[in-house]
Amino acid sequence: MRILFIGPSRIGDTVLASGVLNHLIATYPDAQFTVACGAAAAPLYEAMPQLERLIVINKLPRGRHWWRLWKQVSGLRWSLVVDVRRSLIPWTVLTGRRAVAPSSSRRDEHAVIAFARTLDLAELPPSPELWTNAAHDAEAHKLIPPGPPVLAIGPTANWPGKIWPADRFLEAANRITATGETSSDAFLAGARVAVFGAAGERDIAQPILDAIPEERRIDLVGHVGLPTVTACMRRCAIYVGNDSGLMHMAAASGLPALGLFGPSRPERYAPWGLQTAWVTTQKSYEELIGVPNLYDPNIGSLMESLSVDEVVAAASGLWRRTNKSM
Repeated sequence: MRILFIGPSRIGDTVLASGVLNHLIATYPDAQFTVACGAAAAPLYEAMPQLERLIVINKLPRGRHWWRLWKQVSGLRWSLVVDVRRSLIPWTVLTGRRAVAPSSSRRDEHAVIAFARTLDLAELPPSPELWTNAAHDAEAHKLIPPGPPVLAIGPTANWPGKIWPADRFLEAANRITATGETSSDAFLAGARVAVFGAAGERDIAQPILDAIPEERRIDLVGHVGLPTVTACMRRCAIYVGNDSGLMHMAAASGLPALGLFGPSRPERYAPWGLQTAWVTTQKSYEELIGVPNLYDPNIGSLMESLSVDEVVAAASGLWRRTNKSM
């Protein structure tokens, strides 16, 4: 049996759609899968079971990337084509069955549920799943060796408006990991701090990295592959980060994950799972997206109305809820 899965281009959407793919893997254990996806998301499939071929879709003008993909897949007969991108591919190749994500205007419906509708699984949507192998786990062991617990933070995002200021991330991390009798917020007293981010986000994370003492700093910004990022997250105690692909990876890895929201909708993109939580700015989504020149790259953070107190309290609440020993 041969299945073609056409997946998202972004990391966050890829994680949120991964439950659909994992459901197919479990349902058809003898199938061979071809996955077509965007370049940024492709490494997430590196350790996927039953993967026969991975096709990277590099966007081209006038939709020519779809023509290029069609030429790579049209010569085969597929048992099933599943497309969460709603392209024309499922209708133009030989296939026994097809499943295409329906268009959705439900802004209050979580993306995991929206993706699950592709396979009519909205009533019991499959949770996101990330795959690693022994090599990824071994590398993560080297990057985060045994020792004190680790607070993971994701201070970056793909748009400046969603980025909580670096000085507040640092203050929150210091309060959560502080030592001493006056450290009432420190539910991870003396913990190490792992900073996650992509290669192009180094400038955003650098002030935080510079301020963390070397003996407690774990720098994972820009030099770690995505499957190893997942393996590293599984070695951490809790994650606090902006609404981003990394936040969704943390939640999918099983790590207690707190998402920070402002100019994006938590009802649509909150971290998924029982071990997750989110906190949002005092200013509403509608207020924030109503600012002039919203997508100007120089707009700066729209997250200033989210206080350190609120984030630390939310992280502490998540920690206590997910750790039975406390």
